[in-house]
Amino acid sequence: MKVLVIGQGGREHAIVWKLSQSPKVDKIYCAPGNGGIAELAQLVPISAMDFSGLAQFVKDEGIDLTVVGPEDPLTDGIVDFFEERQLQIFGPAKSAAIIEGSKAFTKELMKKYNIPTAEYASFDHYEEALAYVREKGAPIVVKADGLAAGKGVTVASTLEEAEKALQYIMVDQGFGEAGARVVIEECLAGQEMSILAFVDGETVKPMVPSQDHKPVFDGDKGPNTGGMGTYSPVPQIDDAIVEKAIAEILNPVARAMVQEGRPFRGILYAGLMVTDQGPKVIEFNARFGDPETQVVLPRLETDLLDIFLATVQGELENVEIKWKPEAALCVIMASGGYPGSYEKGKEIRGLKQLESDENIMVFHAGTKQEGDKVLTSGGRVLGVTALAPDLEEAQRKAYEAVEKIKFDGAHYRTDIGSRAIQSR
Repeated sequence: MKVLVIGQGGREHAIVWKLSQSPKVDKIYCAPGNGGIAELAQLVPISAMDFSGLAQFVKDEGIDLTVVGPEDPLTDGIVDFFEERQLQIFGPAKSAAIIEGSKAFTKELMKKYNIPTAEYASFDHYEEALAYVREKGAPIVVKADGLAAGKGVTVASTLEEAEKALQYIMVDQGFGEAGARVVIEECLAGQEMSILAFVDGETVKPMVPSQDHKPVFDGDKGPNTGGMGTYSPVPQIDDAIVEKAIAEILNPVARAMVQEGRPFRGILYAGLMVTDQGPKVIEFNARFGDPETQVVLPRLETDLLDIFLATVQGELENVEIKWKPEAALCVIMASGGYPGSYEKGKEIRGLKQLESDENIMVFHAGTKQEGDKVLTSGGRVLGVTALAPDLEEAQRKAYEAVEKIKFDGAHYRTDIGSRAIQSR
């Protein structure tokens, strides 16, 4: 089979890497891809948002399945566009991808179907939002309603921070139209956990849980990012909590979307906070998480292509999904200055010496190939993942690999996975 993967980040590299292991896959294309993906797939210089160009390419090349990585094309309706042309594509329709595209929609859905989440209010007017924030006080969470590349959320520990976030989103229009409405939530306390699931209508097949590290600096300090590292499993969170989250959150939300006439088919990502009252939803996404994918897919035993095809064809319930017992840990290497401004075009050295270890995967996020050199081209540059018998060993191996990779200004957290290891 021929497969096209849409996107250019670390998540897409991990998807391409996993699909390349399927004996049923003859050729992989990636649009537009990056410097690392180029070693496994043929790069196609078409933007993820050029639906006509992508569909035409799929027709011309006789591609059997298209897999969508990022959120923007999903919320803009790429799946509907392809399906109208009888082209097989993996991902939710626009009507279902709204679960990520509008935080206000999703909060209202959870309220209607009694799915546990934080207390909230949504506002279209700055003055009303400001009055609400002042009434509630801090800590408080301020979110742009629409898509903001993982940066539209401020967990404000002071009233001043909350007011500044509101000003940036609604007055300065820092996220454009995504900030025309805001959702303001109570600040939940506890440990975060991500559970991704393959979903086909009311059929939900959860993946192994993982934990992301959003803030840019050690000890969860500094501004939020798209994610600075992940690990799986999450041993400090009891299996009973995971089962509770699946029973009270993932299964009910899949049923709710069907009842709303918006059946979800694709990857549903539940970002959860494990509170004293049990797991509660922080957010839902309509696609693989980044960098969660970089630790979840290395633990997947079942052929990923089989799962994708079964989901697209409405037969997911017939697939048994198996997971490896090993632990995986991913450290994100970022450009200096990220998530603020940063320089591009720095040469990355040391990648070749890691190729011989099959339990070390270096997933490229913001890279490009120039001749025989690999250069930085984004904020999050690489995701260095290690697979090992336990988390301690995975952490050790991942950081040993990170130390072999060099580029000017490289920044990474040194405490990915430490919370889980120390809890033992």
